This record gives sequence, structure tokens and C-alpha cells, in this order.
Amino acid sequence: MSSSTPSARLLADVGGTHARFAWQAGAGAPIEHVRVLRVAEHPSLQHAMRSYLDERGAGQPGAAAIAMANPVTGDAVRMTNHHWSFSQAALKAEFGLHTLRVLNDFTALALALPHLPAHELRQVGGGPAQPDAAIGLLGAGTGLGVSGLLPDGRGGWVPIQGEGGHVTLPALTPRERLVMDGFHQRHGRASAERMLSGPGLLDTFGLLCEADRTSPAGLDSAAAVSEAGLAGSHPQALEALSMFCALLGVVAGDLALILGARGGVYVGGGIVPRLGAWFDASPFRERFEAKGRFQAYLAAIPVWVITSAQSPALIGASHALDAVA
Repeated sequence: MSSSTPSARLLADVGGTHARFAWQAGAGAPIEHVRVLRVAEHPSLQHAMRSYLDERGAGQPGAAAIAMANPVTGDAVRMTNHHWSFSQAALKAEFGLHTLRVLNDFTALALALPHLPAHELRQVGGGPAQPDAAIGLLGAGTGLGVSGLLPDGRGGWVPIQGEGGHVTLPALTPRERLVMDGFHQRHGRASAERMLSGPGLLDTFGLLCEADRTSPAGLDSAAAVSEAGLAGSHPQALEALSMFCALLGVVAGDLALILGARGGVYVGGGIVPRLGAWFDASPFRERFEAKGRFQAYLAAIPVWVITSAQSPALIGASHALDAVA
């Protein structure tokens, strides 16, 4: 049996496609030995954790914080976009942990926002952030995560734990309505996540090709659609990517209004950071501000794309453990 290191921490950021694990020797220590595993290659979270720890060979951690792409409302945890599920109490006992914190992945990412260095952020419009004002966060990957931070009045922050990615998505143009009707027919409703995600981008492209009686030309993944859109090599791929950015702007603007996010809105996830400068010139910012009488209010709010090479949610997971230490 592996030896235990009581002060050591296992940190994890688990999405529908990848699980990122890291090691922290103790509170305040560097986050290191980051390893990315494909969730499809492991039958359970426990199996993926064992694989990481066995490879590390550094013994058992005393604490763990696991950020997951699903709501966490009790002992039983079940992922929204994958089949992994577990009991928190059983997981804690199996790994001999004295502390276990399981939280939503975008709640963890929100906790990391105050600690991100300026060089890991790229501003897309707006002015300076207002100090001590609410902050919004959203990001598209396998799903659509939404969170934010509210000032606690004592110089700290309270993260929002919600499921804003599942709000109903509006259609503002005839082509958007065409796509929304397709999602209604397939799923019974058009939630934001149904479109503003990797699977949603691919489905949007397919619906546009079907409507225009155009061949998808072998573009069978969200990455392929993104690449073709960026290259301008397939008209429907370009339209799907532009529509994706436009409607992400709509949702981000709604989030900013709901929270009063004059502290700024951050965009993370696996899709937007990979679009680079193309995203900055996309319809995102225009649609973010297109809120009638509140256009000037939103025009002042900065938006930042998170460009961190290492998952910032791991930083947030560490701070979540600090809060219960």
C-alpha cells in the first residue's frame, strides 16, 4: 500500500473530454506534475485518479479537490456529459483522504480569476474593470459553463454555483431561427449549451449544410469545423463559427446584465481561446453590447479571453481546499 503524505493535495479539473490532474505538496505550494487524461479511456474517476497517482509514485495525498463539469448538490455526483458517477463519501474513504472538496468546474475557474496574471488574459473591447464589482464567467467546450464572482464586502469573493449554460437560447436572425428549430426538433428545446459547445458547433454546421443542401465535405468534428471556418474554406463552417461567436456574445451580455458585471466578463473553455485574434473580430462583441437602452452600459464592460496554458481551474480547486482547511 502506498505511503500517505497528509499535507499533499491531488487537484483535478474534470470535463466531458479530458481530466487534468495535478499535485500540490501543500497549501501555497506550486501546482506541478500536470497530466491530461482522456476520460473515455477510463471507466471511472477513481480509475483515472489511480492511474495518475500510480504514475506519480509519490504516495497518497491527504486531501483532494475535484472540479467537475456538472452540478454538485449532494453526496452522489453524476457528470452531465459523460457516464462517470460516484459517492463523495465512498471516494474519500477509498483514497484515505482527510479532506475532499468536489465542486463545479466553473465554480473552480471563478475562484481562480483574481489570481490570473495579466499575460494570461486578452481583452476584447470595453474599458477598465470596476473594482469591487461583480465578475462574470462563461466558457464553451464539451458543454457550456457559466459562473461568476460576487464581492463579499470584506475584500473577498463568493463564487456563483449555478447551471447557467442550460438557459434557453434566443434566435435573433432568420438563420439563427432555422438552427434553433433544428435543435427544438432534436432535443425538445434549444438551450445555450446545445449550440454553444463543441457538439453544438458541429450540429449547427450540419443543420446549415442540410438547409442549404450542401455537402459537409467530411468535416465531422468541432475541431474540423473550426479549422475550416478560420480558413474560410467552407461557407457553412464559417457561418456556423460566426453564429457560435454571435450567440456566445448574446449570452455573455445577458450574464453581464444579470450580475451587474462591471468587474468584467471572462471567457474560458476549450473553444474560444483556440480561435485567437479571429474571435476578437467576430460578431461576439457587437452582440454582447446589442442590448438596446443598455448598450452604453455594456460597452464599458471589459471582456477577457483566458489564454492560460495550464488549467486555471486547478488554481481554483486549490483555493477551494484553502477555504476548508
